[in-house]
Amino acid sequence: MGVSTASPVAGVHVVTADYPPVNALPVQGWHDLADAVRAAGRDPAVRCVVLAAEGRGFNAGVDIKELQRDPGHSTLLGANRGCADAFAAVYECEVPVVAAVQGHCLGGGIGLVGNADAVIACDDAVFGLPELDRGALGAATHLARLVPQHLMRTLYYTSRTVTAQELHRHGSVWRVVPRAGLAAAALELAAEIARKDGDLIRLAKAAINGIDPVDVRRAYRFEQGFTFEAALSGTAARVRDTFGKGEGP
Repeated sequence: MGVSTASPVAGVHVVTADYPPVNALPVQGWHDLADAVRAAGRDPAVRCVVLAAEGRGFNAGVDIKELQRDPGHSTLLGANRGCADAFAAVYECEVPVVAAVQGHCLGGGIGLVGNADAVIACDDAVFGLPELDRGALGAATHLARLVPQHLMRTLYYTSRTVTAQELHRHGSVWRVVPRAGLAAAALELAAEIARKDGDLIRLAKAAINGIDPVDVRRAYRFEQGFTFEAALSGTAARVRDTFGKGEGP
């Protein structure tokens, strides 16, 4: 359990998260993931990183139960910082990052995938932000990188999900494959990228980030301010306490 790394193909480094049962990451897990992605990007032998996960789903966001065990705000602050750290590590990784997504990709998972350079998804993958049902806000910055503006708003306000096939039609998912072929498809794309000159691919990543119209780090931290405001007002706790009880928000 935790974050593991491997190099199955020359020039490609795979960073895998494994937090059973649903890959809802604890505070330390977000920082561990960030550290692993940054370390891979700094390695001069690496020209592409694959971000993957074990289990039935790619990522279920923050560990809500960890938040509920803390009567204060320290865990919420830790989760805010951890998510910001992990999302930034993916976006700022010195080489391209390919996200390999199976099952659910929710909450913080959208932050990771939205900041990746390319996405390969299983035909059972679903993407969404259930934040309003969990007493939180955030990652609209990253969902807006996957779908058009009005669809992003509708998904955000309703907590609905979209399928990998729908994202493929929008152009944000490169390929949709059966689950059994996910790892191979992600490695195939990563290996194609890794065949480029290592110095040039790093310059390309920096150049593309430099012309991005949205400062994703700043935009996400702005969103997080409202998450903390909801916590201080008691709104977040009121909504979060219904989590797992079969009730509405």
